[in-house]
Amino acid sequence: MTKQRHLSADERGFFGLLCETVYANPFGADMGGLARLVGEAVTDTGSQASHYHRLMPAIDQRMSALAGRGLARLEDFADEDLQLMRRVFLFHCYQRFAERFDALIGQPSASRPRRLLAELDDALADYGFANAERRRWAALYFQLRRAYFFIDEALVGRSTPMRGLRQALWNSVFTADLATYALLLWERLQDFPTLLLGETGTGKGSAAAAIGRSGVILVNASGDAFERGIDAGFVATNLSALSESLIESELFGHRKGAFTGAVDHHEGLFARCDAHGTLFLDEIGDLSIAVQTKLLRLLQERTFAPVGSHEERRFAGRVVAATNRPLAELLGDGGFRRDLFYRLSANIIILPTLRERLAASPAELGELVDALLSRLAGEAAAALREPVMGALDRLPADYTWPGNVRELEQAIRRIILTGRYKPNPLPQQTGSGSTGNDTWLNDAARGRLDAPALLGG
Repeated sequence: MTKQRHLSADERGFFGLLCETVYANPFGADMGGLARLVGEAVTDTGSQASHYHRLMPAIDQRMSALAGRGLARLEDFADEDLQLMRRVFLFHCYQRFAERFDALIGQPSASRPRRLLAELDDALADYGFANAERRRWAALYFQLRRAYFFIDEALVGRSTPMRGLRQALWNSVFTADLATYALLLWERLQDFPTLLLGETGTGKGSAAAAIGRSGVILVNASGDAFERGIDAGFVATNLSALSESLIESELFGHRKGAFTGAVDHHEGLFARCDAHGTLFLDEIGDLSIAVQTKLLRLLQERTFAPVGSHEERRFAGRVVAATNRPLAELLGDGGFRRDLFYRLSANIIILPTLRERLAASPAELGELVDALLSRLAGEAAAALREPVMGALDRLPADYTWPGNVRELEQAIRRIILTGRYKPNPLPQQTGSGSTGNDTWLNDAARGRLDAPALLGG
């Protein structure tokens, strides 16, 4: 009797909807696919992926039925069903091992999870995945779990603006099509820089760290460990904190004797960022034209030379840059090269202001206070919450929080010390703090502006 090698129409419909749902951005707002798959309403908690465990009973049941018909491995399926079932098997295995990968995230150095990797390798082999690709999927699973953790749990707030930020950060790591990324692009995003825009105190550093800690970490040649720790691939610097004379040396490195005080060779940040790493350049709007020119050349040619050397070095990592300066100012009289802007802006992410977040969800103030108090006061946080919230409630209802989350953190400190918070008088904000510019930035990020409008021409 000929073995059945085709999915039924019902199976193809279920597994097709499954892949359409789970390979989408996990922070999307459409819970309809999930609801149809689990057979009941799904509460919108801001993350689709938090419900994926509910899919497993139905998947297990259907896969058991397939196995009963002799359809348990990739080679058992006809060509028209093969790619669909490849994606189904990958998700099923991913969900089975998700919690065990999560346990690795809190470990500061590259761990050696021999048993986990061995069991995962066996599971993928049971599905029929070739030996050459099984390590790649192990690396991808770990990357997905890290990205979900750092984007979902390390960022506070469930408002609509924060959902949009999480979606944008996820796409910056995995693109808008996770399946294509997994199959074709997972080691090819080094030439896709991201530019973070937002007012002071909106959390651009945290957003950059979420991207940087979500990069690829390969499984080693022995197959029993990951090649490096999570933080080893994220290199960050605040350019505004460096003097003009030191910026080039810090970025590109220098050779011994290149200038007075150069008593030894120095590896710059670009040299320290590996092929799967991310270099975060904060306050890039403060760079001089000379350094901008060298940076543009590096991004275009992927090569650089240390100060005092003609030896070309290759930069194989990814760049994430940030500025709190409005683009209209930056590209107008701000002295920022437009060609460098174009080279950096493959992806633009706007960080929402605190006033936008609270306007969308007033309860987010309490979430932020809880998170900040936990970091500042530890076990005393619960006892401090009521007086802190009481003092904040006495602020004007229309207070705009010009310093954003950073100001809120300082407000909490002041309340703990003095019992109240009276904002310091500040000059009227212009640019990124104005409503008009917020609209302009959002239009830019959504691709609604043509080149002349984008550049203020």
